[in-house]
Amino acid sequence: MKAKVIAVCVSERKGTVKQPVEKIQLKTEWGVEGDAHAGSPIRQVSLLSQERIDAFNQEQGMQVGWGAFGENIVLQGVDPSTLPLGTIIAYRSVVMMVSQIGKECHSGCAIQKRTGTCIMPMYGTFARVLHDGTLKAGDVLSVYPQIRVAVVCLSDRCSRGEAEDKSSPVIVRMVEEAGCAVVSQTLLPDGIHPLSDVLRDICDGCQADVVLTTGGTGLSPRDLTPEATLSVAERQVPGIAEAMRAASLAKTPHGMLSRAVAVIRNKTLVVNLPGSPKAVEENLSVVLPVLEHAVQTMKGVVGDCNPMTRRNDKKSVGGY
Repeated sequence: MKAKVIAVCVSERKGTVKQPVEKIQLKTEWGVEGDAHAGSPIRQVSLLSQERIDAFNQEQGMQVGWGAFGENIVLQGVDPSTLPLGTIIAYRSVVMMVSQIGKECHSGCAIQKRTGTCIMPMYGTFARVLHDGTLKAGDVLSVYPQIRVAVVCLSDRCSRGEAEDKSSPVIVRMVEEAGCAVVSQTLLPDGIHPLSDVLRDICDGCQADVVLTTGGTGLSPRDLTPEATLSVAERQVPGIAEAMRAASLAKTPHGMLSRAVAVIRNKTLVVNLPGSPKAVEENLSVVLPVLEHAVQTMKGVVGDCNPMTRRNDKKSVGGY
């Protein structure tokens, strides 16, 4: 989905109407630089749709302008209040994640005083900033309500064109059937490099929520996918690899020979899968049921029991 930025707004003091500005600078885990509401752990940036503002003005017979409801970003084409928590909104280097829908109006809300009502409690949307960048009117944002998956195949023979990559299509099919979005596919030779560089680019650039590698997890001298993965890891998730090995071991004693690992880097989960299509399907079937919860936990979405901030039900793996 795409959403166009209609206006960006800032207020230097709380309790005052935000004013439209030429551009805003977003800062990771802080919000809009120079805005009085920046710094909240959950409500770092506020968003509202132009369509909601237009409907309010028509119903109330008013001409409320941009920023009057306290919104930092006015969007057209997508109503952010309809998005599931955890939805990613991105533009170039900017990456935001929807963290709350609606909030109670404060006692000094100017709109509520004038009309007796306000649209922020129902339709105001808040997001955390996951990556720095600049936004201005006219920018077109990409909206990803699904878990974004990057697929990386490691194979000397496939990279040289001597064999066909039959495992990546299995991963793509399974994750798309689970409701996830495949955002990239990469084919690399075995070894530590360039996999470690690719993983850094994907994770540090917030290009995906999950990276699934296939190949290079065995005992041959060129099977170095676990080493490459561990070289970029900030934390390990050993339970995922243990569960995959247990599932494989139930089918064949060769399952104990897998050296696959699962790690986290910059709130991106990286999971090593085997190289054969059959083993990929068996192992990925173990991972998919926990993928949504894993991503939510990494990004800090899980654990909020406030019904106002959890208004959207999530019923598929891919929707946050």
